[in-house]
Amino acid sequence: MELTAQQVAVLDRLRSHGMDVVAFPMYESLVGVKRGNCAALLAPDEGGFRLYGSPSYLIGGQLSAHTIQSGGHWFVRKNEKLEATPERRTELDGFAAELAEILLPVV
Repeated sequence: MELTAQQVAVLDRLRSHGMDVVAFPMYESLVGVKRGNCAALLAPDEGGFRLYGSPSYLIGGQLSAHTIQSGGHWFVRKNEKLEATPERRTELDGFAAELAEILLPVV
């Protein structure tokens, strides 16, 4: 993937906030970012990157989906599920909020 100077600057800002740039093989045309147990996919955009989908909690190093089932909230990936405890949801919400702020255009 060829990156513009603006996109490289966004990735540098993400790294300076403790986020790692990672690859998710199923999403090779997107850029992954990860911190702790949370990750998100970014799609190249003319101003840098835009969030692709929603930030996710990682299960076994892979993206999961947040679901509500009988018995509560869960993060689910294939046949695995992890309870979406208040602590895990707080971690994911904090990651998502910080990521959204970093992705705002710098003027």
